[in-house]
Amino acid sequence: MSWPRLRLWLVVSVLWALARTLTSETALSVWLIRCGLIVALAVLLYGLLDQWPRRLPAWAPRWILQLTAVVVMMPPAVYLSYAVTTGTLDVLSLGSGYLEGLAITSFMGILLGPWIALGALLRRSEAFAREQALAFQLRGSELERKALDARLKLLQAHVEPHFLFNTLANIRALVRKSGSADAAAMLDSLITYLRAAVPRLDGQQPTLAQEAQTVGAYLELMRMRMPDRLRYTVTIEPAALALHCPPMLLLTLVENAIKHGIDPSETGGTVDVQVALCAQRVQVRVADSGLGLQPRPAGGSGTGLANLRERLALAFGDEAHVRLTAAQPRGTVAEAEFPARRAEAR
Repeated sequence: MSWPRLRLWLVVSVLWALARTLTSETALSVWLIRCGLIVALAVLLYGLLDQWPRRLPAWAPRWILQLTAVVVMMPPAVYLSYAVTTGTLDVLSLGSGYLEGLAITSFMGILLGPWIALGALLRRSEAFAREQALAFQLRGSELERKALDARLKLLQAHVEPHFLFNTLANIRALVRKSGSADAAAMLDSLITYLRAAVPRLDGQQPTLAQEAQTVGAYLELMRMRMPDRLRYTVTIEPAALALHCPPMLLLTLVENAIKHGIDPSETGGTVDVQVALCAQRVQVRVADSGLGLQPRPAGGSGTGLANLRERLALAFGDEAHVRLTAAQPRGTVAEAEFPARRAEAR
């Protein structure tokens, strides 16, 4: 018997016993036993009919069957309670006083039976409503998680094709201009990049080690495109290599440094990538010695950093942030910080 039904049994039994004690000479303790037994049988019968029969005709609602059964079983339950408290099955031979008590208690039981059944029905409905609310909440959380995963993949897909098509265009130009040697070298770096980046499309959580591999391949491709104007370093603390990294985070910062800092500069510059772990937070720093912070040109999209901030917000909420500052004597420093979490396999 569940706690709601146990509470129903206790309340009805005590109130009924008190009412009978006021109208008879029998002790309260005896009435507590009698009323407790009657109500217990009623609640148990109601619970039994919850499970059996498993199927009912469409014209016979289960709650009607339960209410009728509780009312019908009241007189036999009253007789049984008297037999238990008197110690004999032949209660009718005990005299007119017991016959009158049987009649009064049976009549009260018939009146109380529907209320006992309705009380049990109400408790069951409340429990069912709570279960449905919990199931709905769990389903909502699952749908929200799937929506976030889909959003992350959509944002990632927005970044990757842009880089891929630009690289293919560079390869085509090299093939036309300088022959197959340079093109083959660039193709090798492109393959390295694709091997690092494409597996993420299957839903695996990328690690900083995989991100570093992707960034290294990208920087090598860029170095081959402008060999006299680009130098780079990538340094990641060993303890951070197995940690989760939002997709394309490092690449977005590095690509931004190349596009807005190194590429427009006549003399080029250096890109320095550093990842450190401090107080259970990952600190990413991408510094370039290019042109530095410039006003955004009219019509500029600026989607790279906007997408990055959105990906960080989806993954970590308010616990992550990205900022850009000017470097001295020139250049730009892009910094990202987010909680350190181990990547989960799916």
